Amino acid sequence: MYPGIVVEKAEINSLHLSRKVTVDFYLPQNVVHPDEMSLLLVNDGQDLVKMNFQNILEKLYSDNDRIRPVFCAAVHCSADRKLEYGVAGIPDFANRGNKADVYTSFILKELLPYIRHTYHVYSFRENVFAGFSLGGLSALDIVWNYPGIFNKAGVFSGSLWWRSVDQTEKEYDDDRHRIMHQRIRNGVFNPGQQFFFQCGNMDETADRNYNGIIDSIEDTLDIITELAKKGYDKDRDICYVEYADGKHDVDTWARAIPEFMKWGFSY
Repeated sequence: MYPGIVVEKAEINSLHLSRKVTVDFYLPQNVVHPDEMSLLLVNDGQDLVKMNFQNILEKLYSDNDRIRPVFCAAVHCSADRKLEYGVAGIPDFANRGNKADVYTSFILKELLPYIRHTYHVYSFRENVFAGFSLGGLSALDIVWNYPGIFNKAGVFSGSLWWRSVDQTEKEYDDDRHRIMHQRIRNGVFNPGQQFFFQCGNMDETADRNYNGIIDSIEDTLDIITELAKKGYDKDRDICYVEYADGKHDVDTWARAIPEFMKWGFSY
């Protein structure tokens, strides 16, 4: 049954981030059993406004009941986006991402409790985290680090190049200095987790090793390889979508969002 959508905006006073955090809540209506909803958190939530996510959701709901009800919390970024997003506890070579651990604390210790206390939904069918570009890296890192909380990650044009040594330095090495790849390599297999990745052939033009594959695609394919080495099945646990004309922009991500939603929340 088509549940309809209500959008509510909140300003959450975060003690961890020492600022107000704007969150848009996309709430399915007329849900009989709230614990049958899935929770979707989205970084760079302001981009959902630009792509008219409400209309995308309504079409998915009304088009032959393609997806289950999803409670979506879209977290707007701040001026400190390049500091708050990243890999928790491991800033990049330019010290970006040095607040990623604090942002993680906001998600776990403030946003999730806010949802429980405000909307009286104390458990969800599953918890999913997605994001765009650097927000996608952040979402993947949080899902990877907290398998007891999050089941799935959605990474759109993810900044998976994130590195501890500048690639212009002589000692730079893909295998040793890409931070998220190392985190997965040094981690463990968590049964039940699944991952969605989207890239576009026009995400960028950089090709640091001159192999004819742009870096954003190569970094993503290498992450998938690391996940497969850990034990994740490429067919069952990982979905990869690549658009020949896809760019690093909201219009491309708006095309990919329905594919992600059907992958993640279909009956």
